[in-house]
Amino acid sequence: MAHRPPSRLLRGIGAHAELDEDAFNDGAWILSIGGAQQSHVNLAHPDEIFYEYLRRIGNVLDLAGPPGAPLRVLHLGAGALTLARYVQATRPGSMQAAVELERELLDYVLAYLPLPEGTELETVTGDARTELERFEPGSFDAVVLDVFAGADAPEHLTDPGYYAELKDLLSERGVLLVNVGDDPPLAFARRQAKALQEVFAAAGGDVAALGDTSMFTGRHPGNIVLAAAPFRWPAEWTQSLLQAGPHPAAVLTGTDLDAFASGR
Repeated sequence: MAHRPPSRLLRGIGAHAELDEDAFNDGAWILSIGGAQQSHVNLAHPDEIFYEYLRRIGNVLDLAGPPGAPLRVLHLGAGALTLARYVQATRPGSMQAAVELERELLDYVLAYLPLPEGTELETVTGDARTELERFEPGSFDAVVLDVFAGADAPEHLTDPGYYAELKDLLSERGVLLVNVGDDPPLAFARRQAKALQEVFAAAGGDVAALGDTSMFTGRHPGNIVLAAAPFRWPAEWTQSLLQAGPHPAAVLTGTDLDAFASGR
């Protein structure tokens, strides 16, 4: 067993970050913050994603360009950089950037969990909205927003104006992916779906919601991934995502998403 790294105090939130080996997967590590598991990284196989919602995001990233072709990806909320590792493993040569509010977290993760060889990743310490001004419009093929902790999420990262700023960073065929964790009756997730619909519909685009089938009953806590694009959602993407899982998988678009967003 590898030596366990010491914990690191994240002064911004007053909690400790810790790294522990995954007892069931050689070469894999779990990042916990304040005692709660936050990220899972498989250093031996970065193309394997353990957490369900991250796997769903990875499945969309697989569709965001020709297989194996490099992508330009912005990660808002770094965690253990699981998705940045995945993109490099599956699309070598991708140009990526990560914005993380907690400076100590980025330093801690990169010190003990090295990125795959050849990874081109710009790391930025700062607010996930304020730091957007450093990037040019149309700079990214995918933007991943993974900073929410349910209804306690910072308000300035949940309003339509913010989503409009993220939309402007996308290329013509780019996709915005938002992880939303929530508790029943999923009022926060529904509000975020409506906010994204408002912004992307005005641009001729579309929104989809991905998750375990049971999540859309509104009776269970968990994660829903919202995917928004400035173009009409391809029907073949829905079929690919349903087949890719994790199962049981649901992909809501059109009137089905309208019903979910409105609480019907």
